[in-house]
Amino acid sequence: MQRKTVDVTRIQELATRLRESVQKVVVGKSDVIDLAIIALICKGHVLVEDVPGIGKTTMSKALAQSLGCVFTRIQFTPDLMPTDVLGVNFFNQQSSEFEFRAGPIFSQVVLADEINRATPRTQSALLEAMQERQATVDGVTRRLREPFLVLATQNPIELEGTFPLPEAQLDRFMIRAKLGYPTEEEESDILLRFQRDTTLPDLDPVTGESEMREMQEAVTSVRVDDIVRAYIVAIVRATRMNDGLTLGASPRAALALYKTSQARAALDGRDYVTPDDVKALAEIVLAHRLILTSNSRLRGRTAEQIVAEVLHSTPVPIER
Repeated sequence: MQRKTVDVTRIQELATRLRESVQKVVVGKSDVIDLAIIALICKGHVLVEDVPGIGKTTMSKALAQSLGCVFTRIQFTPDLMPTDVLGVNFFNQQSSEFEFRAGPIFSQVVLADEINRATPRTQSALLEAMQERQATVDGVTRRLREPFLVLATQNPIELEGTFPLPEAQLDRFMIRAKLGYPTEEEESDILLRFQRDTTLPDLDPVTGESEMREMQEAVTSVRVDDIVRAYIVAIVRATRMNDGLTLGASPRAALALYKTSQARAALDGRDYVTPDDVKALAEIVLAHRLILTSNSRLRGRTAEQIVAEVLHSTPVPIER
């Protein structure tokens, strides 16, 4: 059977347009912007773990405007209810009928700010939307508009009054990213850029829904050779047999690593995946899904260290 060819140039050009557009308001952080684009192309979602004030909301808004998509920010708090996320049926006295008032989840780019401050019941309201791209309210299921991207943030420093995300929720995030503080040059550029007005400028869309759907379909045709696929499987299975972990990576994690490797290759202008693509994304895709044993935590080990150990011990395939 003849392999379907893919025009990776178009995907690379789209990523370049989006990156340059977002960087009109976000200084630097091209690697994190690329991760958000990869998640978008792969129909995934992003968990951003970092301290406040480094541009998480700014990047989300800029990405939504660059896509020409509807953007909504949900501020997660302990008193937030599932209906505040999904929507509610209310009785219209004028028409004497129940009407559905859509919640903020019926957007295209959703910023779930400080998601770990909401109760597990409210957090779980996102599960169906993130996985199946639909929401069910009072027994009625409604499809969400494509493209659909959830960017969730949580502060890893302040844990008081928070509810840790359950494993099922973490597994729905394709990528975990960290923005980090800007460099000295970047911080100086921020001061100059926003010295007069801190209001973000409006960005013109650089793509549309139809092109985005085409790119999401095209990236699935990026070639993954048998030896590279076997490498992905070996890495994921090694996490399940690691003595330092209670819970290893799931098949969903393996699929996420497979898809993101395809997208990374396309962003690099290649129609084939290399082991370097897999290695570059392994920590970003897998680490947040792993559960350490109590002994590992007491010894100060981290999930990132274990992923690095797995990569070191897993033989890298070499083309014969």
